[in-house]
Amino acid sequence: MYLQNIKLWNFRKFGTDGNFNINTPNLNLDFTKGLNVLIGENDSGKTAVIDAIKLSLKTHASEWIKPERDDFFEASEKFRIELLFKDLSLEEAKNFTEWLSWEGEGDNSEPILLVYFESTKINEKIVTYDLKAGLPEDGYSLNSDAKEFLKATYLKPLRDAKSELIPKKASRLSQIFEKHEAFKDKDRDHLLIDIFKDFNKSIALYFKGLGSDETTQLNDLKGKELKDEIDKYLKSFYDNTKETDIKVTEAKLRNILEKLELLVKDEINVGLGTLNRLFMSSELVHLNKRNWDGIRLGLVEELEAHLHPQAQMQIIESLQQHTDIQLILTTHSPNLASKVKLENLIICTKNYAFPLGEKYTKLKKSDYPFLERFLDVTKSNLFFAKGLIFVEGISEEIIIPALADKLFELNEIENSLTSASVSVIPIGNTAFLRYSKIFLRSREPQIDIPISIVNDLDLRPIKYAEKYNIPQDKRRANNIITEYNVDDFKNQKKSNIESQSIKAFISNFWTLEYCIALHPTLRKILFKSIVQCIEEIRADNYKGIKESKKGIKPISELDYETKWESFVLNKNNEQIAFDIMYNFIIDEKKISKSMIAMYFAQFLKTDIISIEDISVQNNPIQYLIDAIKYATRNV
Repeated sequence: MYLQNIKLWNFRKFGTDGNFNINTPNLNLDFTKGLNVLIGENDSGKTAVIDAIKLSLKTHASEWIKPERDDFFEASEKFRIELLFKDLSLEEAKNFTEWLSWEGEGDNSEPILLVYFESTKINEKIVTYDLKAGLPEDGYSLNSDAKEFLKATYLKPLRDAKSELIPKKASRLSQIFEKHEAFKDKDRDHLLIDIFKDFNKSIALYFKGLGSDETTQLNDLKGKELKDEIDKYLKSFYDNTKETDIKVTEAKLRNILEKLELLVKDEINVGLGTLNRLFMSSELVHLNKRNWDGIRLGLVEELEAHLHPQAQMQIIESLQQHTDIQLILTTHSPNLASKVKLENLIICTKNYAFPLGEKYTKLKKSDYPFLERFLDVTKSNLFFAKGLIFVEGISEEIIIPALADKLFELNEIENSLTSASVSVIPIGNTAFLRYSKIFLRSREPQIDIPISIVNDLDLRPIKYAEKYNIPQDKRRANNIITEYNVDDFKNQKKSNIESQSIKAFISNFWTLEYCIALHPTLRKILFKSIVQCIEEIRADNYKGIKESKKGIKPISELDYETKWESFVLNKNNEQIAFDIMYNFIIDEKKISKSMIAMYFAQFLKTDIISIEDISVQNNPIQYLIDAIKYATRNV
């Protein structure tokens, strides 16, 4: 059996106006049988989902868990949690005979278990809460035996694994061992009890000064002397016929298990990360225990706690292999998100949760292996953002944040990318549709995350055809702009991309660099960046000369202006833009576009002093500004 669905009404942040309508839950979330990973920005409801399950089912650790006033959405006086369990085997179903419902008809019918937890409060005082099950709206109360079969295993965030693994009364380790078939129902008849009895006998003989044969006197009689001294005082204080009995503990299995400590062999003073992995290993043994007819459900908050990125990836890859248990995890780690299969991810945002399985999104079956292969750590931060800007390559990735910072500095936008929690995601190609469809829903509700897709027009200017002597009949095949209706071309591109909260922002001209080269102010900064790159290349010369390691001094403004005036002499705007593209970006193989973008971002910060320097008439980079405004909700 596994937890297939959870519904919430007025629980924590999952509420609307506080009114209670059984037909409209505030969260309706499906889980998969194996691994489920809740991801999203802070305060998005990940922990609320975990706590709702934990509050309803309780945990094997026997924690005292009850509703609190903060569990109620705003001023609501009632919250409800509904859990649906499916795929019950006959052995599991027999534990819930009185509460089972059925799904399907005839030979295709299968048992299901609906569990309800409700709590009410009056005048801020919680007056009722209970766990029930069954088909009617209110169900019937579950007895203690049935509840035991529904308990989950829970690992809290920032868990102190060390305290859980050391010997102490009611330690978590002793609880896990006690439930294992090696110790279960063997409180009075277990090999360890006999071993401990022998151990206690040896201790008693030591304090009597005797060897194991109970007749030979020990050479070391210090223990006997200590016992005799205590006995002397005891006889004088209490009874002359009495004497002390010194032993480790009463030979009961629970007491023995509480004295066990779990360590990694041959490792001393291990860190919290290793202890965390050791603790999770013991909990997985508990979840996989044999002869158990209850649910095998593990709830883990912040799996990455105390773990370095490589350890996180190793663990999540291992957990995805466990299909016989169900795990519901929360994480803030892009490392983990990059390794989890898309169908196992659940995005939490805007007080809702969205599973990414095939039946919930508009992704095709073939999209999943592609995205899982290319969703590296850099791109997986898209799952934690409140807004997204998808770009083709590294130039846009560098320049757009610098432009956004400048717009924010000049009060053109109210929120920066950082304050708006917007991520710029480089795709490295034009596979925007595959990435964007992660956020397209095949059913209501939709994901309310503004997504800007920045795309080049990719139509070349007429000067390109003239430069390369492209004949008229070959110009359409070479994407020369004069062969197209630009508005129709852009609209077609947009129609292939835009849907729900996704908007396309397409340049009016060839490429990002060409648009910048057409801008009356920014093209001078672009040229300055190119000249700076050339100076650095010349200093290093690609021949092992190491002058550049000392740092290249920026070219003087006078030298830069001289070069610029010479470059633009007797050229119109289009010729200037094309010559920048042709001379330095297309044909100059030694100049990296990313290096140009790096210097451009730097000079953009220092050389632009007013918004008028950016916002010009017929602005060729307006599409970048619009994309930033949309993603940061500055529209």
